[in-house]
Amino acid sequence: MIIPAGLLETSLLRVLFLGLSTFASFALAQLELHVPTGLHKLEAVEGQEVVLPAWYTMTREESLSQPWEVPLLFWFLEQEGKELKQVLSYFNGAVSSKPRASLVHSISTRNVSLRLEAIQEEDSGTYRCSVNVQDGESTDMAHSSKSIELKVLVPPAPPSCSLQGVPYVGTNVTLNCKSPRSKPIAQYQWERLGPSPQVFFGPALDAIRGSLKLTNLSTSMSGVYVCKAQNRVGFTQCNVTLEVMTGSKAAVVVGAVVGTLLGLVLLAGLFLLYQRRNKTLEELANDIKEDAIAPRTLPWTKGSDTISKNGTLSSVTSARALRPPKVAPPRPGTFTPTPSVSSQALSSPRLPRTDGPSPQPVSLSPGGVSSSALSRMGAVPVMVPAQSQAGSLV
Repeated sequence: MIIPAGLLETSLLRVLFLGLSTFASFALAQLELHVPTGLHKLEAVEGQEVVLPAWYTMTREESLSQPWEVPLLFWFLEQEGKELKQVLSYFNGAVSSKPRASLVHSISTRNVSLRLEAIQEEDSGTYRCSVNVQDGESTDMAHSSKSIELKVLVPPAPPSCSLQGVPYVGTNVTLNCKSPRSKPIAQYQWERLGPSPQVFFGPALDAIRGSLKLTNLSTSMSGVYVCKAQNRVGFTQCNVTLEVMTGSKAAVVVGAVVGTLLGLVLLAGLFLLYQRRNKTLEELANDIKEDAIAPRTLPWTKGSDTISKNGTLSSVTSARALRPPKVAPPRPGTFTPTPSVSSQALSSPRLPRTDGPSPQPVSLSPGGVSSSALSRMGAVPVMVPAQSQAGSLV
């Protein structure tokens, strides 16, 4: 696995710093790092600039660094629960630092003070300075380190003011105020502006939560109420206007609110009803399409000519033709010839007419026996189907 050069160099510097820190307790102190008295803990406001003061001296009396001095400088940031961060380093005559971090003076002055610009809340922590100087005339390595604790303070962010309740005569309301960001935690103060100024205290005022309770309202309590959020490094404020209404005004306001709500509910109901109606009509149209019946074939009149399935015109015997013809009773002593079945002429409607006399009906009584005699003998009349011109039964 290939380790990036920058990461490798940082790791080696950290190992060197820790090793020298351990070795310094056993080595003879030849270098001393100084921090001004009372400045081991610093506080700074977010967005501003802060200087962490530090300088070192040697056991020799030289006030300035000498050509034989080869200093090795580190500034680290230690934060609880986080990994050690390198903020600045001076190694082989080159300075390497994080953004917004720099040295205040040249390293040749032995002043190793660290400047941090536009500090943020996340810059809070313990800054450790480590200086190592090798005497060019010998192999001795002098080492010393000091720590400075930095706490970044944040002024309160602009709060938001709100009114809870309906302000009409005789009721209670609560004014709320809250800042979204503050370090240390902001304290809150409520006051009413002129023409009747007033400053509020507990128990009506909750300075930690920023709430102000006003009970048994009267019209004289109307006005502009200002909330001020403040801590040790700054303050900011917001305001809310309170107008206490009489019963008539309250009724108007309540009526307007209720009317608005009812109007919204009515509109929502009409919209849902409209959607449901369209859906019902669409479902009904689909049902009509699915249940539609094909048109029926017109019935043919009994006894009329019909077209057969194969498209040819065939004669259909009418109801009259199927009825047995009325035969006049034979006269006594008259002989009636009996035709054979094969020579029977089946009547067919719509035969071409001739100028000759109409054919006489042929008696179907065989052997000259009358129909009344056949009936007495138990005979049953039989209907013979008609034949078409083509000879097929119809």
